[in-house]
Amino acid sequence: MLLELRVENYAVIDNVAVEFAPGLNLLTGETGAGKSILIDALALLLGDKGSADAVRHGTDKAVVSAVFEAESKALDAVLEENGLDSGEAQLILRREIAAGGKGRVFVNNQPATVAVLRQVAPHLAVIHAQNEAVLAFDAASRLALLDSFAGSHLAPVAEAFETWNGIRHRIADLERDEQDRLRLLDLWSFQRKEIAGANLHAGEDAKLEAEKRVLANSERVLSAAMGAYDALYEGNVSASALIRAATRQLEELARIDEKFRESLAQLDSARITVEDIGQMLRDYAEDVEASPDRLAEVEDRLAALDRLKRKYGPSLDEVIASGLDLERKLNEMENKDEVLRRLRTELAQAAERYLEAARSLSRHRYDAARKLEKQVESEVNELAMKARFKVEVSGADEEAHWNSKGFDSVQYMISANPGEPLGPVEEIASGGELSRVMLALKTTIEAGMPGRSRHNGAKGKGEQRTLVFDEIDSGIGGRAAEAVGKKLKQLAGTKQVLCITHLPQIASFADQHFLIEKKEAGGRTKTSVRPLDADERTRELARMISGAKLTDTSIKHAEQMLKANR
Repeated sequence: MLLELRVENYAVIDNVAVEFAPGLNLLTGETGAGKSILIDALALLLGDKGSADAVRHGTDKAVVSAVFEAESKALDAVLEENGLDSGEAQLILRREIAAGGKGRVFVNNQPATVAVLRQVAPHLAVIHAQNEAVLAFDAASRLALLDSFAGSHLAPVAEAFETWNGIRHRIADLERDEQDRLRLLDLWSFQRKEIAGANLHAGEDAKLEAEKRVLANSERVLSAAMGAYDALYEGNVSASALIRAATRQLEELARIDEKFRESLAQLDSARITVEDIGQMLRDYAEDVEASPDRLAEVEDRLAALDRLKRKYGPSLDEVIASGLDLERKLNEMENKDEVLRRLRTELAQAAERYLEAARSLSRHRYDAARKLEKQVESEVNELAMKARFKVEVSGADEEAHWNSKGFDSVQYMISANPGEPLGPVEEIASGGELSRVMLALKTTIEAGMPGRSRHNGAKGKGEQRTLVFDEIDSGIGGRAAEAVGKKLKQLAGTKQVLCITHLPQIASFADQHFLIEKKEAGGRTKTSVRPLDADERTRELARMISGAKLTDTSIKHAEQMLKANR
């Protein structure tokens, strides 16, 4: 749940802090007051792209921060993977965008990246924007919506596709025409010879770096080692000599009082440890030599290793792996016919495994589609529509349609009027109908989220994400608006909902109502956000009904709406 959102020097917002509550949080205000700017600021904390143009004129940087109440093992895992503290009941996000274009990100007051924000975002909140309706109905998004509802486990299909596709590319390499094949052989032979000629050993670069540091600081190393040796073992007042003297005194005490026997044994153990360290330091110092020739040799070797790492991989292990891969490719080229026969057998087996996984996923999608269309049709018809809704899953299992998400395609079909044929939602639905279909889809899918991971369908503890609707009521009014308000209120019974609206019918359902205002002060425009009390809510709804000039009729109408929807 989003507890607090704070925005500083962002667009027309000077300094705003909003404390949200559970249930339905409605934000209203005049057009241009900055309602969507507030949602844009929240989107920055969820990993959206930032721009220096959004920094308030005359200031150095924009700062957006939020406090979420978030307890989730999946979220904790994301934080731990990125080296961030987890396990707290609250999560604090902060993002700064400088006027010069640079930015900084903090998670629980620890430096992070925008990529980390994108990873934690699905566990915290999801924003449904007013222009999302059309964008969300491209082919990939249609499939993703169904998979979200179904809890589809995509990993087996993706892994099977990667294996099949990798074998396919290996066959393609072997079947290149003769000129390309000879060119590749020359290149691979040169690369293999370059790597093999370097006679690489795993971890060699780390050992050489350590040796380089010793050689470059040989005088300091020798001095420190001998100084420590003298202090521990060789000097007149060395630790060893002092412990021996103390031991003699303790032996005298032990002859008189038995309780010193244990201390005597501990002191003798300490002496042995000190003398062992001293001897190790002496042996180490004897091996230290100031050798400019060896230092130059080590530096040359490290430079050669760095050149190979720049060409074949960021680490020495990857360079060695590249050499082994080149060896395999050359062997395959030299035994082309035999290898091709083996690879074609492997390709057929990989294709069978892919089809098995993809067909299983397809059957799962077909079953989920039947459930989804029934639930969405019910939801849509609760939103003042008399519509038929169908989810069509299609796709052929021919090789040309294979990809890492299977071979299915999904189309959402609707008949918005009785007697009319079904057609694609994005083509035949009006703006208002499209908004309601999107709300019905989102409501149905979000209702199915608890108890299922959004990413892989695994069962487990559900996550209660904050849902944000930015003017998703676009293009509707009257009875449809009231139905949308009821649906948002229903959704807010189990999840925190934030909604920007221009419609009084929807605003009247708020559990907490915020007014966003834009005022001029000191020659500058400033946006403010404040919660409304009961009287202020009535006046705000009356303004939304009648415009800037309030009337007794609009106030009474507002009072009736609030009373009816309380």
